[in-house]
Amino acid sequence: MTGTAPAPPADRPAADAAPTSLAPTGRGLVRRARWYLVVLAVLLVAAVGIAVLNTDHRYPPMDPRSYDADGAHAVVALLEGQGVRTALSTDPTTAANGADTLVLPEPDLLSPAELRAVAAARHQRLVLINPGPAALGALAPGIRTSDEVGGVPYASIRSTHPSCALPEAVRAGTASMGGTLYTSGSRGDGCYSHSHGYPLVSTPSGSGDVIVVGSGQFLQNGHLADDGNASLALGLLGSQPRLTWHLPDYSAPVAEGTQRKTFDDYIPAGWHWAFYQLAVATGLAALWRARRLGPVVSENLPVVVRAAETTEGRARLYRRAKAHGRAAEALRRAAAHRLAPALGLPVQAGGPDPEALCAAVAGRLPERPAGDVRALLYGPPPTDDAALLRLADDLDALERQVRNP
Repeated sequence: MTGTAPAPPADRPAADAAPTSLAPTGRGLVRRARWYLVVLAVLLVAAVGIAVLNTDHRYPPMDPRSYDADGAHAVVALLEGQGVRTALSTDPTTAANGADTLVLPEPDLLSPAELRAVAAARHQRLVLINPGPAALGALAPGIRTSDEVGGVPYASIRSTHPSCALPEAVRAGTASMGGTLYTSGSRGDGCYSHSHGYPLVSTPSGSGDVIVVGSGQFLQNGHLADDGNASLALGLLGSQPRLTWHLPDYSAPVAEGTQRKTFDDYIPAGWHWAFYQLAVATGLAALWRARRLGPVVSENLPVVVRAAETTEGRARLYRRAKAHGRAAEALRRAAAHRLAPALGLPVQAGGPDPEALCAAVAGRLPERPAGDVRALLYGPPPTDDAALLRLADDLDALERQVRNP
């Protein structure tokens, strides 16, 4: 196959004999980006592994077992250091039993029946964190939410004096209080006043009292050391010898009038910034790599390769790929381009006209009918190496007969 394939003219450079495309292929792009894909896969596997390993140690906000910035382990540890016996409860029936101090984060997650049971129990102090209208109506009837929408974000709060008679607030002094604002009602005492209400309200209830706070952030590990937050927290939660911290059921239906926290609320703010930075880095990397995928630039070859060597190389590639049809097409096209000038036929960009070429060859060689010539020049492709060799020999013999009839 390699020895009988016709060679292009020797005075033409290899760029004309074997044109190649400089445009990047899909396989080439994947090969160039394989290290980036490997690094991305390693990062994804590491992230999944870290998430799986930390699954059992991730607690919701305001959980006394959590050491995270939004957890409440620090205040519980300080209370226990002062001799207060603390207990963690997840059973709603436990919250209905009488306790010295009962803390209810997000009390609106309790059902109406559970709220009534808590109200009927005799607690010396009931601490409600961010209660909505449903919990206020059942546990603190004289208090309602302020007309100010959205409350006061913790990040925008400055040190505020209590300006009330609540002993725990007076002893703590300035504190960083925010969140939902409430009215004090006819019997309540509001502390840390803002423009439209109070983030902390104390009201008597039976033989004890109810403490309503608009946000539990001053109890969290990350904010306990701000201002007088630690003193205020210890005073509100440590006034009695026993403390029960009831964790809500986050899968329970939300009471009417209360906004349900979304999944995004439990994602730390740092993860959002990390995602934005990763998106920017990805965009910059894409722009950087895209510069290499510009238009194809044609360049002269540094050396001129002999046409015979190029033809032999292409023949070896055809043989390795078993591309009998492509090789036969190249042989037939080259033969037709050489036969047309010898017969006085014009050669167009797509090659000579098949009908005219076959008729001219048959007129030059009466012993070769036009049908046989057409089958040789434009017939079906060969199926194996032997048939391809016979085709090359027949084309070579036809050219010799036309030039020397």
